[in-house]
Amino acid sequence: MPIADSVKLGRDVKIFHPQLVNLYGCELGDECKVGTFVEIQGGVTIGARCKISSHSFLCEGVTLEDEVFIGHGVMFTNDLYPRSTTPSGELKGGDDWVLVKTLVKRRAAIGSNATILAGVTIGENAIVGAGAVVTKDVPDYAIVAGVPAKVIGDVRDRKEAE
Repeated sequence: MPIADSVKLGRDVKIFHPQLVNLYGCELGDECKVGTFVEIQGGVTIGARCKISSHSFLCEGVTLEDEVFIGHGVMFTNDLYPRSTTPSGELKGGDDWVLVKTLVKRRAAIGSNATILAGVTIGENAIVGAGAVVTKDVPDYAIVAGVPAKVIGDVRDRKEAE
């Protein structure tokens, strides 16, 4: 699993086991950290000082702003109606589906094993609980958890928020 020549790495990016990741056509900002068994597809943009934990998948159309934390095994999607074949039964190609983009704003944190559906925005400083399935936008500073994810708190109410 390579780091392709098409990857743009910022200053002081740390990829702990480069032979155990799959990165292509993406851009990582300064001082990011990438764990093992991570795949980051083409068209993904990652801001500065982000941490992508092991076994996570960032598909085309995902943008992380600065200082975002991605826990272990986080999965993003980019297609609202995935199918392997067209209505006529032919294998789908690049022109047979619609890319739906996802944005994770500055300093947001996504817990382990969360799933982020295509087209949502996760707000600034928000926290997504482990195992949550995010199906709609998460407001700035919200804490969400569950399936589907629902607001259960506000980061500003927590002492460690700053």
